[in-house]
Amino acid sequence: MKRIISILLVVTTTLSLALTGCSGNKNSTASTSDNNASSEPTEGGSITVGISQDLDSLDPHLAVSAGTKEVLFNIFEGLVKPDADGNLQPAVASDYTISDDAKTYTFTLRDGVKFHNGQDVTAEDVKYSIDRCADTSNGEPLVSAFSIIESVNIVDDKTVEINLSEPNTEFAAYMTTAIIPKDYEDQATAPVGTGPFKFESRTADQDFVMVKNEDYWGTKAHLDKVVFKIIADADTLVTNLKGGSVDMVMRLTTSQAAELTDGFHIEEGTMNLVQALYLNNAVEPFNNEKVRQALCYAINPQEIMDIVADGKGERVGTSMYPGLKKYFDKDLNDYYTQDYDKAKELLKEAGYEDGFDMEITVCSADQPHMDAAQVIVEELKEIGVNATIKPVEWQTWLSEAYMNRNFQSTVVGVDAANLTARAMLERFVSDADNNFINFNDPEYDETFAKAIATTDDKEQVKLYKDCEKILTEKAANVYIQDLANLVAIRDGYDGYVFYPLYVQDMSTIYKTSDN
Repeated sequence: MKRIISILLVVTTTLSLALTGCSGNKNSTASTSDNNASSEPTEGGSITVGISQDLDSLDPHLAVSAGTKEVLFNIFEGLVKPDADGNLQPAVASDYTISDDAKTYTFTLRDGVKFHNGQDVTAEDVKYSIDRCADTSNGEPLVSAFSIIESVNIVDDKTVEINLSEPNTEFAAYMTTAIIPKDYEDQATAPVGTGPFKFESRTADQDFVMVKNEDYWGTKAHLDKVVFKIIADADTLVTNLKGGSVDMVMRLTTSQAAELTDGFHIEEGTMNLVQALYLNNAVEPFNNEKVRQALCYAINPQEIMDIVADGKGERVGTSMYPGLKKYFDKDLNDYYTQDYDKAKELLKEAGYEDGFDMEITVCSADQPHMDAAQVIVEELKEIGVNATIKPVEWQTWLSEAYMNRNFQSTVVGVDAANLTARAMLERFVSDADNNFINFNDPEYDETFAKAIATTDDKEQVKLYKDCEKILTEKAANVYIQDLANLVAIRDGYDGYVFYPLYVQDMSTIYKTSDN
């Protein structure tokens, strides 16, 4: 198939959906220059990072896209935070305990943690932050998992107790939710957190600037300043790199990375997301399971990976990415293999012997998703399906496709937002607020309910995998891959670290002594 050119959402939800993808497991590191041999860190200095999307909110509890959350990771912290190995580490809390019935979590606050405005973090701030995200007065809670919070109690100045209405052995992972000051009302314009960087300025659609938090309780950042420069056009990102106005860009395509032959080193990982052709199960013809299965048989994920990224990336066959190792069912990768005859047979059985027209909505700034959609269009022609791509801006995609569910199909990446299988799978429960594909299956709902109710880890893993199998068998979506994440960094900078979820940790980046 002819190469078709043209990221990522990842929603990052997010969608956070998240929708989107950055970070990931580091597979290898390739350098295009010998000038970045391991060097000693030099403290201070600044870096400019190119990103494709503006932040959708500076308030960490209202942010939706993964692209926003990866930036705000540097500003805000929860009671716990993930490390690069995928473990939860104490953050605003110094430690915590879980009751035997997994219904009570007790957190001890760390001494000496201050907000960026100089105020000490108090138990009142913690209670406020969690209560705010659990509030249902306007409908669903801001953090869906907080719907099971029964009460948040201040035991003493250093202790906060969270009581749940049902057992949840994974609940600590949701305590990455940002702790913010109780009486501060300007989070949307001048965010205040506890992280290694603090907010300095923001110009909409242009940049977001943060500076080193000199009073940070933990290991301080090396750089004095980080500028996130918004560049919506993917090709312009490379131009800015070459021209010197940008020092680092994540999620490059292989062709873009190949252009950077001098003065840069390329770090390679994965994005920790599930890229798929997501189907709106509530609209015709995708409300027909046989039609969805036909699309699964028509599309060859390996061909997409080969054409779009020279084979880089990791195949996925369901809504789980390889980074969540104990939950990832690799056997589902081969559930569908490309078979045009089988696909045509299923379409005939569904009443679409002559095929049909369909629309694929894609964020125009997300090159890997645009590229994948182009290949999908060509593959679907083989079974008589005429697919056209509808490129839209990110905010349009977010409001129309995700929020309003006004789409037929879309190519996007969905991440976990935290290190739990629950975060990947709960969005497909029939009445889930973030079930943007309108998947509705009683067996799935029942299996998921059993999974979150058990306190037996082995049984829970099995039930989560059963959920994944249902999504595959019912062809909820056409699953493709966990995208490769190629990060270009100008020589003279080092310290980049991949995480097993969608974050961008700028505190580890430093200038080298040979810069």
